[in-house]
Amino acid sequence: ELWVSLEEHQDALELIMSKYRKQMLQLLEGRKGEDAEPVLKVHQANSVEIESQIDRICEMGEVMRKAVQVDDDQFFKVQEKLAQLELENKELRELLSISKESFEVEREDLPD
Repeated sequence: ELWVSLEEHQDALELIMSKYRKQMLQLLEGRKGEDAEPVLKVHQANSVEIESQIDRICEMGEVMRKAVQVDDDQFFKVQEKLAQLELENKELRELLSISKESFEVEREDLPD
């Protein structure tokens, strides 16, 4: 769920940036006679900030992916241990059953 959320945020940021770029191009085309340098500086500053946010989101996604992997590994280890214990329990019950049967047979064979 976290991974899907991360991808949705990245898609939203990409959509916002594309709309922002379109608006900036329209603004620059409309202001051809004016100095576009301040607008470009603001655009560059915003781009840098958004890129850093995207990088942070990607890092968080990587951390989440590793956490999920660790959690999955732990789950599989627990499942494996549980299967081993169930098998051992079954074998011990069989041994106990054989031992009980042997004891009962010996009791029956003993004279009163």
